[in-house]
Amino acid sequence: MSDSAPLWATVVLPFVLAVAALITAGFDAVLSGSAERGPAGSVREAGLRAAAPLRAALRLLVQQPRRTTAADRLLGRLGVVLVPVAAVLAGAVLPWGFDAVSDPSAGVVWFNAMEALAWAAVWLAGWGPNSALSLIGGYRFLAQGLAYELPHMFAITTAALGAESLRVGDVVAAQNGLWFAVWMPVAFVIYLLSALAMAFWGPFGHPLSRDAAGGAAAELAGVDRLVLLGGRWVLLVVTAGFSVPLFLGGGHGPLLPGWAWTLLKTAAVLALLVTGRRLLPTLRMERYMELAWMVLVPLTLLQALVVAVVVLNR
Repeated sequence: MSDSAPLWATVVLPFVLAVAALITAGFDAVLSGSAERGPAGSVREAGLRAAAPLRAALRLLVQQPRRTTAADRLLGRLGVVLVPVAAVLAGAVLPWGFDAVSDPSAGVVWFNAMEALAWAAVWLAGWGPNSALSLIGGYRFLAQGLAYELPHMFAITTAALGAESLRVGDVVAAQNGLWFAVWMPVAFVIYLLSALAMAFWGPFGHPLSRDAAGGAAAELAGVDRLVLLGGRWVLLVVTAGFSVPLFLGGGHGPLLPGWAWTLLKTAAVLALLVTGRRLLPTLRMERYMELAWMVLVPLTLLQALVVAVVVLNR
Protein backbone atom coordinates (compact mmCIF):
# COMPACT_ATOMS: atom_id res chain seq x y z
CA MET A 1 0.00 0.00 0.00
CA SER A 2 1.27 3.43 -0.84
CA ASP A 3 1.79 6.09 1.82
CA SER A 4 -0.79 8.33 0.18
CA ALA A 5 -3.37 8.31 -2.58
CA PRO A 6 -3.70 10.95 -5.32
CA LEU A 7 -4.89 14.42 -4.33
CA TRP A 8 -8.30 13.86 -5.91
CA ALA A 9 -8.98 11.09 -3.39
CA THR A 10 -8.61 13.59 -0.54
CA VAL A 11 -11.24 15.83 -2.12
CA VAL A 12 -13.60 12.98 -2.97
CA LEU A 13 -13.40 11.23 0.44
CA PRO A 14 -15.93 13.45 2.31
CA PHE A 15 -18.39 13.15 -0.58
CA VAL A 16 -18.06 9.35 -0.71
CA LEU A 17 -18.55 9.04 3.05
CA ALA A 18 -21.58 11.36 2.95
CA VAL A 19 -23.20 9.32 0.17
CA ALA A 20 -22.49 6.07 2.03
CA ALA A 21 -24.02 7.53 5.20
CA LEU A 22 -27.12 8.64 3.28
CA ILE A 23 -27.55 5.19 1.71
CA THR A 24 -27.15 3.54 5.13
CA ALA A 25 -29.72 5.91 6.65
CA GLY A 26 -32.10 5.12 3.79
CA PHE A 27 -31.69 1.38 4.34
CA ASP A 28 -32.41 1.88 8.04
CA ALA A 29 -35.52 3.93 7.17
CA VAL A 30 -36.81 1.12 4.94
CA LEU A 31 -36.34 -1.42 7.73
CA SER A 32 -37.92 0.88 10.30
CA GLY A 33 -40.92 1.49 8.06
CA SER A 34 -41.34 -2.22 7.42
CA ALA A 35 -41.21 -2.96 11.15
CA GLU A 36 -43.86 -0.31 11.95
CA ARG A 37 -46.25 -0.69 9.02
CA GLY A 38 -45.46 -4.12 7.66
CA PRO A 39 -43.50 -5.06 4.53
CA ALA A 40 -43.42 -2.50 1.75
CA GLY A 41 -46.36 -3.02 -0.61
CA SER A 42 -44.52 -1.83 -3.68
CA VAL A 43 -41.19 -0.72 -5.01
CA ARG A 44 -42.50 2.85 -4.98
CA GLU A 45 -43.35 2.67 -1.27
CA ALA A 46 -39.92 1.25 -0.45
CA GLY A 47 -38.33 4.03 -2.50
CA LEU A 48 -40.28 6.67 -0.57
CA ARG A 49 -39.08 5.20 2.69
CA ALA A 50 -35.48 5.11 1.47
CA ALA A 51 -35.69 8.78 0.47
CA ALA A 52 -37.00 9.84 3.90
CA PRO A 53 -33.53 10.77 5.28
CA LEU A 54 -32.88 12.97 2.23
CA ARG A 55 -36.20 14.76 2.67
CA ALA A 56 -35.47 15.26 6.37
CA ALA A 57 -32.04 16.71 5.51
CA LEU A 58 -33.59 19.17 3.04
CA ARG A 59 -36.12 20.30 5.65
CA LEU A 60 -33.34 20.92 8.18
CA LEU A 61 -31.43 23.02 5.65
CA VAL A 62 -34.23 25.61 5.59
CA GLN A 63 -35.13 25.38 9.29
CA GLN A 64 -34.21 28.29 11.52
CA PRO A 65 -31.53 27.65 14.18
CA ARG A 66 -32.60 27.58 17.83
CA ARG A 67 -31.10 29.94 20.41
CA THR A 68 -30.88 29.40 24.17
CA THR A 69 -30.09 31.81 26.98
CA ALA A 70 -26.41 32.26 27.90
CA ALA A 71 -25.33 29.59 25.40
CA ASP A 72 -21.65 29.14 24.61
CA ARG A 73 -22.17 29.27 20.86
CA LEU A 74 -18.49 28.90 19.98
CA LEU A 75 -18.00 25.64 21.90
CA GLY A 76 -21.40 24.31 20.87
CA ARG A 77 -20.83 25.02 17.18
CA LEU A 78 -17.28 23.61 17.43
CA GLY A 79 -18.62 20.38 18.89
CA VAL A 80 -21.26 20.04 16.19
CA VAL A 81 -18.76 20.58 13.36
CA LEU A 82 -16.12 18.32 14.87
CA VAL A 83 -18.37 15.24 14.74
CA PRO A 84 -18.30 14.86 10.92
CA VAL A 85 -14.77 16.31 10.69
CA ALA A 86 -13.43 13.67 13.09
CA ALA A 87 -15.26 10.96 11.12
CA VAL A 88 -13.74 12.10 7.82
CA LEU A 89 -10.26 12.37 9.35
CA ALA A 90 -10.63 8.83 10.71
CA GLY A 91 -11.69 7.71 7.23
CA ALA A 92 -8.46 9.09 5.78
CA VAL A 93 -6.62 5.91 6.85
CA LEU A 94 -9.42 3.65 5.61
CA PRO A 95 -8.07 1.66 2.63
CA TRP A 96 -10.33 1.05 -0.35
CA GLY A 97 -8.74 -1.99 -1.83
CA PHE A 98 -5.09 -1.47 -1.00
CA ASP A 99 -4.82 2.33 -1.13
CA ALA A 100 -5.93 4.98 1.35
CA VAL A 101 -5.80 8.75 1.37
CA SER A 102 -3.02 8.32 3.94
CA ASP A 103 -1.24 5.29 5.37
CA PRO A 104 1.00 6.59 8.18
CA SER A 105 3.16 4.32 10.29
CA ALA A 106 0.74 4.75 13.22
CA GLY A 107 -2.51 4.68 11.25
CA VAL A 108 -4.26 2.47 13.80
CA VAL A 109 -3.46 5.00 16.54
CA TRP A 110 -4.63 7.87 14.31
CA PHE A 111 -8.00 6.19 13.77
CA ASN A 112 -8.54 5.68 17.49
CA ALA A 113 -7.46 9.26 18.21
CA MET A 114 -10.04 10.64 15.78
CA GLU A 115 -12.70 8.55 17.50
CA ALA A 116 -11.66 10.14 20.79
CA LEU A 117 -11.98 13.55 19.11
CA ALA A 118 -15.56 12.70 18.11
CA TRP A 119 -16.17 11.66 21.72
CA ALA A 120 -15.07 15.11 22.91
CA ALA A 121 -17.10 16.76 20.13
CA VAL A 122 -20.40 15.25 21.31
CA TRP A 123 -19.67 16.46 24.83
CA LEU A 124 -19.05 20.00 23.53
CA ALA A 125 -22.26 19.87 21.49
CA GLY A 126 -24.18 18.96 24.64
CA TRP A 127 -22.41 21.57 26.77
CA GLY A 128 -22.69 24.54 24.40
CA PRO A 129 -26.47 25.25 24.45
CA ASN A 130 -26.55 25.76 28.26
CA SER A 131 -29.51 23.39 28.53
CA ALA A 132 -30.08 20.69 31.15
CA LEU A 133 -31.32 18.10 28.65
CA SER A 134 -28.47 18.60 26.18
CA LEU A 135 -25.99 18.52 29.06
CA ILE A 136 -27.46 15.19 30.20
CA GLY A 137 -26.87 13.82 26.70
CA GLY A 138 -23.27 15.01 26.77
CA TYR A 139 -22.63 13.44 30.18
CA ARG A 140 -24.21 10.20 29.00
CA PHE A 141 -21.80 10.04 26.08
CA LEU A 142 -18.86 10.60 28.43
CA ALA A 143 -20.01 7.77 30.68
CA GLN A 144 -20.75 5.52 27.70
CA GLY A 145 -17.43 6.39 26.11
CA LEU A 146 -15.47 5.45 29.21
CA ALA A 147 -17.19 2.07 29.14
CA TYR A 148 -16.77 1.26 25.46
CA GLU A 149 -13.45 2.94 24.66
CA LEU A 150 -11.23 0.47 26.53
CA PRO A 151 -12.66 -2.73 24.99
CA HIS A 152 -12.77 -0.91 21.64
CA MET A 153 -9.12 0.13 21.96
CA PHE A 154 -8.06 -3.36 23.05
CA ALA A 155 -9.89 -4.91 20.07
CA ILE A 156 -8.09 -2.55 17.65
CA THR A 157 -4.75 -3.18 19.38
CA THR A 158 -5.27 -6.93 19.09
CA ALA A 159 -5.47 -6.68 15.29
CA ALA A 160 -2.34 -4.51 15.22
CA LEU A 161 -0.62 -7.05 17.48
CA GLY A 162 -1.49 -9.86 15.09
CA ALA A 163 0.12 -7.91 12.23
CA GLU A 164 3.01 -6.72 14.45
CA SER A 165 2.48 -3.22 13.05
CA LEU A 166 0.41 -0.10 13.60
CA ARG A 167 0.29 0.65 9.86
CA VAL A 168 -3.13 -0.19 8.43
CA GLY A 169 -1.58 -1.42 5.19
CA ASP A 170 0.52 -3.94 7.13
CA VAL A 171 -2.56 -5.18 8.96
CA VAL A 172 -4.27 -5.81 5.61
CA ALA A 173 -1.17 -7.53 4.19
CA ALA A 174 -0.95 -9.83 7.22
CA GLN A 175 -4.39 -11.26 6.35
CA ASN A 176 -3.48 -12.44 2.86
CA GLY A 177 -3.93 -16.07 3.87
CA LEU A 178 -6.27 -15.92 6.89
CA TRP A 179 -8.60 -13.17 8.07
CA PHE A 180 -8.09 -12.01 11.62
CA ALA A 181 -11.83 -12.43 12.31
CA VAL A 182 -11.28 -16.19 12.08
CA TRP A 183 -8.72 -16.44 14.88
CA MET A 184 -9.67 -13.22 16.74
CA PRO A 185 -13.47 -13.68 16.92
CA VAL A 186 -13.85 -12.09 20.36
CA ALA A 187 -12.02 -8.92 19.31
CA PHE A 188 -14.06 -8.79 16.09
CA VAL A 189 -17.45 -9.08 17.82
CA ILE A 190 -16.54 -6.56 20.52
CA TYR A 191 -15.28 -4.16 17.85
CA LEU A 192 -18.65 -4.36 16.07
CA LEU A 193 -20.51 -3.67 19.32
CA SER A 194 -18.29 -0.69 20.02
CA ALA A 195 -18.89 0.56 16.46
CA LEU A 196 -22.55 1.01 17.39
CA ALA A 197 -21.55 2.72 20.64
CA MET A 198 -19.09 4.98 18.81
CA ALA A 199 -21.91 6.28 16.63
CA PHE A 200 -24.22 6.51 19.72
CA TRP A 201 -26.79 4.63 17.71
CA GLY A 202 -29.24 1.77 18.17
CA PRO A 203 -29.08 0.17 21.64
CA PHE A 204 -26.31 2.65 22.55
CA GLY A 205 -28.29 5.76 21.60
CA HIS A 206 -28.54 7.09 25.17
CA PRO A 207 -26.84 10.44 24.37
CA LEU A 208 -29.72 11.27 21.97
CA SER A 209 -32.51 9.25 23.57
CA ARG A 210 -36.14 10.35 23.75
CA ASP A 211 -36.31 10.29 27.55
CA ALA A 212 -34.07 13.39 27.49
CA ALA A 213 -35.96 14.97 24.55
CA GLY A 214 -33.05 14.25 22.21
CA GLY A 215 -30.19 14.65 24.69
CA ALA A 216 -27.16 16.32 23.17
CA ALA A 217 -29.25 17.35 20.15
CA ALA A 218 -32.24 18.61 22.18
CA GLU A 219 -31.54 22.29 21.47
CA LEU A 220 -30.18 21.87 17.95
CA ALA A 221 -32.19 22.79 14.89
CA GLY A 222 -31.59 23.57 11.24
CA VAL A 223 -28.10 23.09 9.85
CA ASP A 224 -26.60 22.45 13.31
CA ARG A 225 -28.86 19.45 13.84
CA LEU A 226 -28.24 18.19 10.32
CA VAL A 227 -24.46 18.34 10.77
CA LEU A 228 -24.51 16.51 14.13
CA LEU A 229 -26.93 13.77 13.08
CA GLY A 230 -25.30 13.39 9.67
CA GLY A 231 -21.91 13.15 11.37
CA ARG A 232 -23.26 10.32 13.49
CA TRP A 233 -24.10 8.33 10.35
CA VAL A 234 -20.67 9.06 8.88
CA LEU A 235 -19.12 7.82 12.14
CA LEU A 236 -21.09 4.58 11.80
CA VAL A 237 -19.95 4.12 8.20
CA VAL A 238 -16.28 4.81 8.98
CA THR A 239 -16.18 2.69 12.13
CA ALA A 240 -17.93 -0.20 10.40
CA GLY A 241 -15.68 0.22 7.36
CA PHE A 242 -12.55 0.03 9.49
CA SER A 243 -13.51 -3.49 10.57
CA VAL A 244 -12.72 -4.59 7.00
CA PRO A 245 -8.95 -3.86 7.04
CA LEU A 246 -8.70 -4.82 10.71
CA PHE A 247 -10.47 -8.17 10.70
CA LEU A 248 -11.90 -9.05 7.25
CA GLY A 249 -8.83 -9.05 5.04
CA GLY A 250 -9.26 -5.62 3.48
CA GLY A 251 -9.22 -5.91 -0.32
CA HIS A 252 -8.11 -9.55 -0.37
CA GLY A 253 -10.47 -11.86 -2.24
CA PRO A 254 -10.77 -13.92 -5.43
CA LEU A 255 -11.75 -12.68 -8.90
CA LEU A 256 -12.85 -9.14 -8.02
CA PRO A 257 -10.49 -6.16 -7.64
CA GLY A 258 -9.51 -5.03 -4.16
CA TRP A 259 -11.78 -1.97 -4.09
CA ALA A 260 -14.79 -4.12 -4.97
CA TRP A 261 -14.09 -6.55 -2.15
CA THR A 262 -13.70 -3.65 0.28
CA LEU A 263 -17.02 -2.20 -0.86
CA LEU A 264 -18.83 -5.54 -0.56
CA LYS A 265 -17.40 -6.30 2.88
CA THR A 266 -18.19 -2.82 4.18
CA ALA A 267 -21.75 -3.05 2.85
CA ALA A 268 -22.15 -6.44 4.55
CA VAL A 269 -20.92 -5.10 7.91
CA LEU A 270 -23.20 -2.06 7.67
CA ALA A 271 -26.18 -4.27 6.79
CA LEU A 272 -25.36 -6.49 9.76
CA LEU A 273 -25.20 -3.52 12.13
CA VAL A 274 -28.35 -1.84 10.81
CA THR A 275 -30.44 -5.02 10.91
CA GLY A 276 -28.82 -6.55 13.98
CA ARG A 277 -29.31 -3.53 16.22
CA ARG A 278 -33.03 -4.34 16.33
CA LEU A 279 -32.18 -7.69 17.92
CA LEU A 280 -30.10 -6.14 20.70
CA PRO A 281 -31.89 -4.88 23.80
CA THR A 282 -31.33 -1.32 24.95
CA LEU A 283 -29.49 -1.61 28.26
CA ARG A 284 -29.66 1.04 30.92
CA MET A 285 -26.44 3.03 31.19
CA GLU A 286 -25.36 1.45 34.48
CA ARG A 287 -26.03 -2.06 33.16
CA TYR A 288 -24.04 -1.38 30.02
CA MET A 289 -21.08 0.00 31.97
CA GLU A 290 -21.18 -3.04 34.26
CA LEU A 291 -21.16 -5.33 31.20
CA ALA A 292 -18.26 -3.41 29.66
CA TRP A 293 -16.03 -3.34 32.73
CA MET A 294 -16.82 -6.84 34.06
CA VAL A 295 -17.15 -8.80 30.80
CA LEU A 296 -15.94 -7.03 27.67
CA VAL A 297 -12.62 -5.68 29.02
CA PRO A 298 -11.49 -9.06 30.45
CA LEU A 299 -12.52 -10.83 27.23
CA THR A 300 -10.53 -8.45 25.02
CA LEU A 301 -7.49 -8.75 27.29
CA LEU A 302 -7.73 -12.55 27.12
CA GLN A 303 -8.03 -12.39 23.32
CA ALA A 304 -4.97 -10.12 23.15
CA LEU A 305 -3.04 -12.56 25.32
CA VAL A 306 -3.88 -15.45 22.98
CA VAL A 307 -2.79 -13.43 19.95
CA ALA A 308 0.45 -12.41 21.70
CA VAL A 309 1.27 -16.06 22.43
CA VAL A 310 0.65 -16.99 18.79
CA VAL A 311 2.81 -14.13 17.52
CA LEU A 312 5.68 -14.96 19.89
CA ASN A 313 5.68 -18.59 18.74
CA ARG A 314 5.67 -17.96 15.01
